Amino acid sequence: MIETDILIIGAGPTGLFTVFEAGLLKLKCHIIDALPQPGGQLAELYPKKPIFDIPGYPEVLAGDLVTNLMEQIKQFEPGFTLGETANTIERQEDGTFIVITKEGTQHKAKAIAIAGGLGTFEPRKPLLKDIEFYEKEDRGVDYFVKDPEKYRGKNIVIAGGGDSALDWSIFLSNVANSVTLVHRRNEFRGALDSVEKVQELKSAEKIKLITPAEVVGFKGSERIESLDVEINGARMNVECDYFIPLFGLTPKLGPIANWGLEIEKNAIKVNNALDYQTNIDGIYAIGDVNTYPGKLKLILCGFHEATLMCQSVYNRLNPGKRYVLKYTTVSGVDGFDGTRKEAEKAVVKAID
Repeated sequence: MIETDILIIGAGPTGLFTVFEAGLLKLKCHIIDALPQPGGQLAELYPKKPIFDIPGYPEVLAGDLVTNLMEQIKQFEPGFTLGETANTIERQEDGTFIVITKEGTQHKAKAIAIAGGLGTFEPRKPLLKDIEFYEKEDRGVDYFVKDPEKYRGKNIVIAGGGDSALDWSIFLSNVANSVTLVHRRNEFRGALDSVEKVQELKSAEKIKLITPAEVVGFKGSERIESLDVEINGARMNVECDYFIPLFGLTPKLGPIANWGLEIEKNAIKVNNALDYQTNIDGIYAIGDVNTYPGKLKLILCGFHEATLMCQSVYNRLNPGKRYVLKYTTVSGVDGFDGTRKEAEKAVVKAID
C-alpha cells in the first residue's frame, strides 16, 4: 500500500507542478499516470514542439518544460506509479481514500487531485485483422515503448509520421537489429531536426524507410513473424519481431467517469470560486480535465489552479492552523531530501 498526503492522477505539467506547490506546504505527493513516463501530452505527443505562453519563457520545447518541472520537484521526492490507470476509489471512514489501479496497485491518500489533462490516453489503433490477438501476451504489437531494451537485437517496424514515430525510429536504430519506418505519405509532420536525422540514418542504412505505404496484414501463427506492407498498389513482406504503430492517442475520461463526480461534456465540474474541489469533499480536479464558467485550457491556468488547490488541501488537513504565505525569495525552499534553495544573503556592512 502506497501512502501519501495528495494522490495526483495525471503526470502532465499541472500534475507535476502540484508536487512543487504541495512541497512548499510540507505535503507529500504520489502520482499515477497511464503513460509510461511523466509529462502527459507534452512528452507523448509533441516533446519537440515549442510552447510560447509559459511565463518567463519566450519559447520552450514541450519536452524541455517537462525536464525543468521534474528538476523543480526533485527535492520533494514524489513517488510515481507509471503505466497504470487509476481504476477504483473508495472513501474510508477517516476521510482518506483508497485508489486501486487496473493493475492492482493500491494507494492511500488524504486528498485526491485529478490532473488528468484530457483524461486517460488510449492509442489510436490501425484497423487490421487479428491485431487484438497480437496485442496480447507479448505477441508483437506494442503501442508504447516502455523499455527500449526489450527491442535489442530485434527487427522493429514502426508506423506513423509524427514526432513519436520519428523519435523512436532514431532511438531504436541504435538498439534494434533493424528499424523500418512505414508512413502512408512521403512527408512527415515532425520536428525538422528529427526528419533530417531520419534522412541521415536512412542514407547510412540504419533505418529503412517505406513511403507512401501502410501495413495491411500480419503473418505468424503464435506471434508476429512478418508484416504485409502495401506500397503503390503492390505488396511486400517485411520481416518483423515487433510492430509499433504510433498514430497518436485518443483522450478519454476513463474509469474516473464512474467515481460519482459531476461530469459536463467529458470534463469534471469544480468550484472555481474557491479551490477547484469537485462535488466530493477531498477530491479536486485541476488543469484541462476540469470545467467551470470561463475555463481556459492552458498550462498556465493549470499551474494557478494547482496552487490554490494545494492551499485548500493544507487547510483541510490542518484545521484551525493558520498558514502564513511566504515568498520563496524570502523563505527559500526546503526539500524533503534535506536540500535547501535560497537567495544569497545580503551583505551587512557599514559604509565609511
